[in-house]
Amino acid sequence: MQRRNILKALSTLALASATLVASLGAHADDKVIKVGTIGGPDSQIWEVVTKVAKREGLNVKVVEFNDYVQPNAALDAGDLDANSFQHQPYLDSQVKQRGYKIVSAGLTYISPLGIYSKKLKSLKDLPQGARVAVPNDPSNENRALLLLQTQGLITLKAGAGTDGNNATPLDVATNPKKIKLVELDAAQLPRSLSDVDAAAINTNFALAAGLQPTKDAIALEGIHSPYANLIAVRAQDKDKPWVKKLVAAYQSEDVRQFIKTQFKGAVVPSF
Repeated sequence: MQRRNILKALSTLALASATLVASLGAHADDKVIKVGTIGGPDSQIWEVVTKVAKREGLNVKVVEFNDYVQPNAALDAGDLDANSFQHQPYLDSQVKQRGYKIVSAGLTYISPLGIYSKKLKSLKDLPQGARVAVPNDPSNENRALLLLQTQGLITLKAGAGTDGNNATPLDVATNPKKIKLVELDAAQLPRSLSDVDAAAINTNFALAAGLQPTKDAIALEGIHSPYANLIAVRAQDKDKPWVKKLVAAYQSEDVRQFIKTQFKGAVVPSF
């Protein structure tokens, strides 16, 4: 009798342990992944990502911020599991300045910087001594110079424009067409098109001026631009299964089609 009671107790204990383990496992699967982002295209896209992730068993909660500083601070502090609002050069500068242990887990989209012109149909038609307007802030001027280099119009000195070293017109090493770079405030660039041969304009300012990047630009940043946005996570989490699921949900065909349909070239998938 005593032996039967002991066996019964052990059986009950084993059943309780199995139930506890199952409960803990279910709780782990139900973990809510908090992703920080910014209002606008990012938040719209994440509405779709959240639905795709849910189908794959991943619960995502989007937390919106209204500036570019808080999402990385919150991620580094552990208040977020991931964020999605920045490109690699910005992340690199934040890591350098603040010592964050944050890394990219995967690419999302690019709002391409484009070159526009009222006088030319192609950059091949750019005349000798052409005046090309570029943004005068360090980050966007760097983007413009890299785009001009990609198009074969200039070359930059070794090391300029990469690894956080923003290029300026002083870093132009070769300039076969003797292009004159006109530095202007980014918001003023669309209005400069009548006065210059071409201008490098950010997508938001181009759209506000009635320009459609995929239709009106004579050159656009490609999907492999260093300025493609990304999903960032803490370095210690990069190889965790939920990170792979999160990136896969973003880089799904549902999200790709939403971006293409919703933004009509103003936002381009980078995956």
